[in-house]
Amino acid sequence: MADSIFTMIINGDIPAEKIYEDDHCIAINDINPQAPVHVLVIPKRVIEKLSDAQGDDQSLLGHLMLAAGNVARQLGVAEAFRLIINNGEGAGMTVHHLHLHIIAGGTLSEGKMVG
Repeated sequence: MADSIFTMIINGDIPAEKIYEDDHCIAINDINPQAPVHVLVIPKRVIEKLSDAQGDDQSLLGHLMLAAGNVARQLGVAEAFRLIINNGEGAGMTVHHLHLHIIAGGTLSEGKMVG
């Protein structure tokens, strides 16, 4: 399987402004934002989609949740944000490398971001 765009960003092959990075993940702004704040939290270890995760991925998955909270605090949206994981193309996944979407900066209403 060829490297995804996320793997190329993690490896430094494609430039991207990393707004957060630690030993296990990075966070970057989404190139097609759906809200005023739309950040992707991407694990450095490749897991194609959440349903492919195994027991030995448990620590990494928990770490991604904590990292998302850190990023939300860093961006000043910790009091109101959505955390979304698309699993597979039918769910809107376009890059086959597990990632979390932090969506914030507007009013959360009826399953949609307003403003």
